[in-house]
Amino acid sequence: MNILFTHAYYLSDDPKEQKIMKPYPPLGLLYVSGYLKSKNIDNDVFDTTFSNQAEQLKFILEKKPKIICIYTNLMTKIEVIKLIKILKTEKYSFQKIVLGGPDLTYNVENYLKAGADFLVIGEGEETTFELYNAIVNNYNFNEIDGIAFLENGTIVQTKPRTKFKELDQLPLPNRKAINMQNYLDTWKTNHGQSSMTISTQRGCPYTCKWCSTAVYGQSYRRRPANQVAEEMKMLKEKYNPDAIWFVDDVFTVSHKWLLSFKEEVLKQETIIPFECITRAERLNDEILQLLKDVGCFRIWIGAESGSQTIIDAMDRRVDVNQVKKVIQDTNAIGIETGTFIMLGYPGETEKDITETIQYLKDANPTLYTITIAYPIKGTSLYNEIEHKITQQPDWETSTDREIDFARTYSRKYYQYAVSKVVNEVEFHKAKSGLKALKLKTKSILASGMMKISK
Repeated sequence: MNILFTHAYYLSDDPKEQKIMKPYPPLGLLYVSGYLKSKNIDNDVFDTTFSNQAEQLKFILEKKPKIICIYTNLMTKIEVIKLIKILKTEKYSFQKIVLGGPDLTYNVENYLKAGADFLVIGEGEETTFELYNAIVNNYNFNEIDGIAFLENGTIVQTKPRTKFKELDQLPLPNRKAINMQNYLDTWKTNHGQSSMTISTQRGCPYTCKWCSTAVYGQSYRRRPANQVAEEMKMLKEKYNPDAIWFVDDVFTVSHKWLLSFKEEVLKQETIIPFECITRAERLNDEILQLLKDVGCFRIWIGAESGSQTIIDAMDRRVDVNQVKKVIQDTNAIGIETGTFIMLGYPGETEKDITETIQYLKDANPTLYTITIAYPIKGTSLYNEIEHKITQQPDWETSTDREIDFARTYSRKYYQYAVSKVVNEVEFHKAKSGLKALKLKTKSILASGMMKISK
């Protein structure tokens, strides 16, 4: 076998995920693997999620691939670099190392200096196919769009790859290459139901400043609805998952597509309960009913803040009251809701945090997640705060999450603010009793620490 696809996410090394236990397979890698198979290029995939680095290295020694393609992102970068350095030792120096993933686009020099032979920048299917042929047949790398490499110590970056315009050209992800049952069983054991992922679109037409569009760009391209329904039917027959997670950024962006989707899902008798992410302004009563009719049980509706001032600063282009009403309407129709909250965004004050607390109380989403804002290189947010960075750890041993910048208050303040928001909102839900008293006490303590940490 000349080519191996792998990554460097090890569940056994992730204590947070070990508590959550909701892993999903590396869909991007499986797409590229499937594309190469469609071109009659056999390949292996070593899925590290339920394995470890020792087993991964053993597999590589046994197979001795000429090319190792490793997926990297913001959260796996540190482990990927460790893996590269091992693969560059004499024991493993029989292959070319190719990296792909969203973290490459704005870190070309760093990754090449870390030991990668080639970077696949942007969508990986066509580029990896052409690069494979060039390596195996000793072609000219300069003629391949969408790659970067070192030539006599100088960085060469070719022109960007033209993105797929028609996604129906893409074969399905090569799910057969990995043990999908590990994922299904893990979900079933920990949550009583199994779940799988499907991608129906690439790109996002919106301009949120904190969001990275490094791979798919600010675009909107979608697979035909009948093809998505066929994939659902295949998954139902082969794996019988209890639920589907549509990984798209804005699932309901096109109402015309949704109407076709409903028609195809009903025609092919392939309803599987699913959850998705979208924006409030792309939902209405008709669309909510449509989603419910085809099996939607949960919708994640982005807001990021309960303060219109902060929402506008993020360039979210949505009214917080509209988000609140849509969450309420979604709850009312019997679909669970989720929302995302970001604290510590540039300019955020105590007043904004108070408004976020009230927003969560009023909207009453079934679930919500809270993070402290961090700047991803290449985003508008990063460009805006770059001159305000106060902490930029060593690149090889840290992630963008650890970058800090001058905010309205200290980072510690916003860490306590997370506790304040959670406990205040949960107190509101509990209303009374011992649990409510404990939550209110924690909220008061967090408020006190926020004042100290200003």
